[in-house]
Amino acid sequence: MTVFRWADTDAAAIVPLLTPEAAADPERTVRAYAAAVWSCLIEPGDAVAGALIAALGPDVALREILGGARDPSAVDAAALDPPDLRAALGRWRPRLQSEAIAFALDVARTCGARLITPDDPVWPLALADLGPYAPVCLWVRGDCDVLGRLDPAVAIVGARAATGYGEHIAAELAADLAGRGVAVVSGAAYGIDGAAHRAALAAGGTTVAMLAGGVDRPYPAGHADLLRRIAETGVVAAEVPCGWAPTKWRFLQRNRTIAALGGATVVVEAGTRSGSLNTAGHAATLGRPIGAVPGPVTSGSSAGCHRLLREFDARCVTCADEVAELLGLAGDDPAVFSGAHTDDDTRVLDALSTRSARTVEQIAARCGMAVDEVTARLGMMALDGRAQAQGAGWRRAAAAAVG
Repeated sequence: MTVFRWADTDAAAIVPLLTPEAAADPERTVRAYAAAVWSCLIEPGDAVAGALIAALGPDVALREILGGARDPSAVDAAALDPPDLRAALGRWRPRLQSEAIAFALDVARTCGARLITPDDPVWPLALADLGPYAPVCLWVRGDCDVLGRLDPAVAIVGARAATGYGEHIAAELAADLAGRGVAVVSGAAYGIDGAAHRAALAAGGTTVAMLAGGVDRPYPAGHADLLRRIAETGVVAAEVPCGWAPTKWRFLQRNRTIAALGGATVVVEAGTRSGSLNTAGHAATLGRPIGAVPGPVTSGSSAGCHRLLREFDARCVTCADEVAELLGLAGDDPAVFSGAHTDDDTRVLDALSTRSARTVEQIAARCGMAVDEVTARLGMMALDGRAQAQGAGWRRAAAAAVG
C-alpha cells in the first residue's frame, strides 16, 4: 500500500461528489476533499479529530497530521493534550493509504453518492450540538436539500424484534407526524425503524435513514428496496465512507447522529439491552426531550421503554399530538392543548425553533410583532427558561412547551 500524500491538485477527485456550488469554489473543494480523507481515517465520534478540525479546518488539520503534528501552536489551538494527539496519530496512521482513500471515492462516484460538509448550506445545523463528536462530513444518497429542512424533525426508534403492537404504533406516529410536515429520522433497521420509514413514505412525508455503514451497502440487505425508496424523496446518509461495513461500534456512534437530528427522540419498543436506549441516552446528553411508548407490563419488548419512563424522566407518548408537544409544536385540536396561552408570549414561542437559532428580526417577522416588543419578551423568557440566546440569535429551550 502507498502512504497517502497530498497536493491541492488531488482535490479534483472530489469534484464529481460535491454540490454544484461547492464544486465551483476551489477553497471549498480543497476543504471537502480533506473532510473526505478524514472520514477515511477516523472512526465516527473521534473527539480528537473533531477538536483539531474545529480549530484549524479540515485541510490545515490534515496537513498538520501528515507532517507528524509537530507544530505546538496547532495542538494549543485545539486545546489537546500531547499524549492524546500522539495516541490519535497512532490510530489514524494505519489508514493513511492512498489506495483505500481512492477506492472510497471511486465507490461513491459509482453509486451516485454526494459529499456534504459543514460548508454546505444544506448541512444540518443541529449536528453542531455534538461539539467535537460531530461528523466531519456526510455521505448522502437522495435529495441533499432535505438535510437543510429538518426542522421540525423527530427520531423514532425501537426494537428490531418488534411486536405487531409496536410496529402499528410506530407507523401511526410516523404517518401522522409526517403528514404534519415533521421529518422522521431513524436507522433503517428491521422492526420499529422500518415501520416508521415506510409510514412516513406512505404519508408523502420526509424521512431520513442514518446508516452505520457506507451508503453503497444497504443494511440490512432486506431493506434494500426501502432504502431505495427513501433516497427517491428523502435522504440515506452515513458519516463513514462508501465501502465501509456496519459494526457494533459504528451502530452505537450512528445513534448519536439520529438523536442530534431529531428535535425529540421517541422510543416505541425497546428491550432492556436495546440499542434504542443508547439513542435515548444521546438525546438526553444533548438536552433533547425523550418520549417512550408504554406497552404491556408483561412484554419484554417494552421493558426498556418502561425503564425510560421510570428512571430517566421520559415522557409517556401515546399519540402524535403528544410527540408534537415534545417538539414544541402547537396542536391542531384545542382540546389537546387546553390551557395554552393565546397571549403575545405564545406568538413569540411559536416563532422560535428548538433546532436552530433565529435573529430577533426573523422572529418578529414570523410572529407579526415589533422588534422592540420581541426583544423584551425574549428577555423575560430567558429568565424563566423558555428561550435561550445562542450567538446572534434565539432558540426555544428544548423543554419549553406552549402554555
